[in-house]
This record gives sequence, structure tokens and C-alpha cells, in this order.
Amino acid sequence: MSKFKDIPIITSGEKYLVPGGYSAIKNGVSKNRGFSDVAAGRKPAWLRARLPTGAGYARIRSNVRTQHLATVCQESMCPNIGECWNSGTATIMLMGSVCTRACRFCAVDTGNPGGRLDPDEPANAAESVRLMGLRYLVLTSVDRDDIADGGAAHYAACIEKIRQVNAETRIEALTPDFRGRIDAVHTVVDTLLEVFAHNMETVESLTARVRDARADYRQSLRVLEAAKRRRPDVLTKSSLMLGLGETAAEILQAMDDLRSIGVDILTLGQYLRPTAHHLPVERYVHPDEFLHYRQLGLARGFTEVVSGPLVRSSYRAEQALEGNNVGLETVASL
Repeated sequence: MSKFKDIPIITSGEKYLVPGGYSAIKNGVSKNRGFSDVAAGRKPAWLRARLPTGAGYARIRSNVRTQHLATVCQESMCPNIGECWNSGTATIMLMGSVCTRACRFCAVDTGNPGGRLDPDEPANAAESVRLMGLRYLVLTSVDRDDIADGGAAHYAACIEKIRQVNAETRIEALTPDFRGRIDAVHTVVDTLLEVFAHNMETVESLTARVRDARADYRQSLRVLEAAKRRRPDVLTKSSLMLGLGETAAEILQAMDDLRSIGVDILTLGQYLRPTAHHLPVERYVHPDEFLHYRQLGLARGFTEVVSGPLVRSSYRAEQALEGNNVGLETVASL
């Protein structure tokens, strides 16, 4: 570990000691995994994100800084932060910043928190939402395989407290798979939320390469199916990254699998390699192809398919039912 003025500098892929007293790997994937260089070449023009501006963005950013709040929007350097914050939508991550899994696409730190949970998090999260003045909240979390229920009860407690303090805020829960425990899924979906989301991430043939060994394509389908069966009134949602080597037929099969269990909303976006230790990008998918997949998804019965290169699973989540691809347009001229 290098230092700057005696301050430790943790580099990507390096093991370090978390203040809680346990070890974690920075950005989730160890160095020297042997992945090849990016095969897709330089990023195309359509992946250039706009600089975040606007009154809503400025207000939320000011509150976040002043109150020392944490959002996934900032920590993941999301390219859509300005657009979402201007609309009063943000994403907060629960149960800490260290995940027990090491998916090869994700830059969240990996370790074993040993069952640690912050008992004040429900109240703190509720106050954060109030201070940010959010109209639509996406709650997500790391995987917590170190807890018997995967943290489902804590997740539910956070939702309930947020709802008490922010009665008008609509809530979407973007959850882990809880190792397939249906009772844990029920614990979360039985709260007062509007949307239950769980991301498939990729097609079935690539799951073992892309996701942690404890994740499973069919297990993820069972989680989404269990949520819909328990609460048919709650919208269910999932997401796929493109550009990892999947075929068109595999994308359509994933759509069919999701529709067969009643999933309402699908988002499709471009995979972007977070560090040199993560999986390479196999290709950059053109915006016109994303629009084509949107039409194919709508034809299969999804309420909405939000599809575009810079789309992330929580992108303009509050607009997902508008039926207009949340305003995305083709950029074929680029």
C-alpha cells in the first residue's frame, strides 16, 4: 500500500483493512485476474455524458455535501446524475459499502463484514431522503451473505422508516437475490413500496463468467417470480447489461424468461469496464440497436423497456411508466 503524506492510498484490486476491523478488496476484483485488454476499442461518441447542471441537481448536491450524505449516484460516478437529480430521483445504498460477493463487472469493494449492521441506518436513511427532498427513491444494497436472511429484515426496516418520514416519496427496492430465500423476498416486498427490482445483469450463458459464483440466472428469476406472486400489485423490474459477448437470440430469450414470470419493466444499458481488473467490453452496442431491442421488448408485453447506451437500472425510474423510453432518442447521425 502506497502513501501520500503518510496517508494510505488504496489502489484498485488491493486488499485493505476496513475501519470495522475486517479486510476488503478495493473495487471488488483482485489484481492480475488475467483479463485481456478491451477488445471494443475507444468509446464511441454516443457514450459521452452531459455535464450535470440544473436547479434540482444543485439543490440536492448542496444538501448531500452539507449533510455528508452518501448516494450511489455519486459513488458510482453515474453519467445520468444531473438528469435524475433534477427530477427528484436518487439512489441510496444500504447495509454498508462492502459486498460479500465479487462480481466481475462491479466495482463495489468485496469483503466479509461479519454480520455488522448499523442500527441507526433506518432513521438516518429516512432523514437523508427528507433533506434531499426526493420524490422518487431507489434503495439498493450490497449482497450480505454473512447474514442469515441476507439483510432482508434490515432492508425492510429502512423502507418502513423512510415511508414514515417521507409519506409522499415513492420507493423502489433494488435488492440482491438473498441466496434465493423466498421468505427474505417476502420480507422486503411486504413493505409499502411501489417497485420491486432485482437485476439479472446478463444472459444465462454468461452468468458464471460475469457474476459471483453464488449468483445464478434461474435463482434470480425465482426471486422476481416470488415477489410478483406475493404482491401482484407491485411492479417488478430487472436489468441487463449489453456488450459482454451475448447474442441477440440470448437477449430475446432473457426477455421471454422475464415476461414468463410477469416482470413489468426492463432496462437495457451498455456495460462499461470500471477498472482494468474487471471484464473487458466485447463491443459497444449502437443506440439504434438499443431502440430495436426496446421495440422487441414492448412487443413481448413489458410495460416499458428503457433502453440506451447510458441507461442504468435506476435511470429516470420515476418515468418508467410514461411509455416513451424516458425521452431517449436515437443518435444514428453520430
